[in-house]
Amino acid sequence: QVLLVESGGGLVQAGGSLRLSCAASGLTFSTPAMAWFRQAPGEEREFVAAIGRISGSTSYADSVKGRFTVSRDNAKNTLFLQMNSLKPEDTAVYYCAAQYLYVEPLKSAAGYAYWGQGTQVTVSS
Repeated sequence: QVLLVESGGGLVQAGGSLRLSCAASGLTFSTPAMAWFRQAPGEEREFVAAIGRISGSTSYADSVKGRFTVSRDNAKNTLFLQMNSLKPEDTAVYYCAAQYLYVEPLKSAAGYAYWGQGTQVTVSS
């Protein structure tokens, strides 16, 4: 059973930074492709960033390009999201997700089989 546990969320002022982590356990196959999604109150869950299984190629939502960086430490089975220049509209619950079906970064939430419980990020103006 794959288990994903996010951490690193919190309250930060606009313009500040946070670094989210997602620790994965129970991985029975090779390294999965992983991603970050977020969901604000009353909104649908949206794609933030993803990283591929092997090449480490990445993909970002237009709204976070140039501000967020996704990375991974395969030796520690940990996914990261470095968030800089945070804006109030980045406020949401952030979820990490994992999947083995596609090698390259996947933007669709429907393609991810495993999800964490989420961590709250609040950006004050």
